[in-house]
Amino acid sequence: MGLAVVAVAFVVVVLVRGGSDADASARKSDPEWCTPGTQRTALCPHSKVFDAKGYVFHGDSYGCIYFASQADAQAVLRANPSDPNHLDDGGGVACRGLPEPRDTKPVSAAAQHFTCRPGDTRSALCPQRKRPFDARYFLRYGNDAYDCPDFASQADAQAVLRFAPADPNHLDGGGKGIACPDLPGPKDVKPVRQGTP
Repeated sequence: MGLAVVAVAFVVVVLVRGGSDADASARKSDPEWCTPGTQRTALCPHSKVFDAKGYVFHGDSYGCIYFASQADAQAVLRANPSDPNHLDDGGGVACRGLPEPRDTKPVSAAAQHFTCRPGDTRSALCPQRKRPFDARYFLRYGNDAYDCPDFASQADAQAVLRFAPADPNHLDGGGKGIACPDLPGPKDVKPVRQGTP
C-alpha cells in the first residue's frame, strides 16, 4: 500500500512538471512556419539551429534585423571579420541593439578596420582627449550594449552613469555609484545616486 501511494505521488509530480514544461515550451515555441531544422532568425528566434557561415558569402545581404540575438550577429562577424554585411557597430562588436544572449568580446580583425572620423565621440577606439564626448552615444542602443572596455577613461564612463543613473549598461557593478573604477584616468569618483539625475 505504501509503495502504491509513493508511485501515485511520483506520477502526479511527473505529470505536473511535464505540464509546466509543456506550458513553458508552448510560450517559447516558434511560429508554425518554422519547421524543425529551420535556421534561427528574428522570425524563428527559438530554433536551436544556427550556422553563422551561411550569412557571410552573399555580400551585404543581411542586416541586424535578421538575427534573433546579438550573439548570433557576433558569431557572423567572427565567421568573417571583413564584415560584408556591415554588422559591426564599431570596435569589432556587431548589432549592439539586439536582445540577449550577448557576446560583446570584440572581433580583433574587425576592430582593426575601424577608423576614427572627425566628430566621432571619444571612446576606447578614439581615445584622444581633445575628441568630443557625448554620453548619449553610449545609451543609443538601450540596455547593456556597452561595457567598461568601450570607454577611454573612468571619467567618461562616470559621465554616462551620471547621464543615466538607472545604469542600463551595468557600468556600476559594485552598486556604489562609481562606474568602471578600474579604467585609467582621468577619474571621476564622486558617487552617483541611483535613480537621480
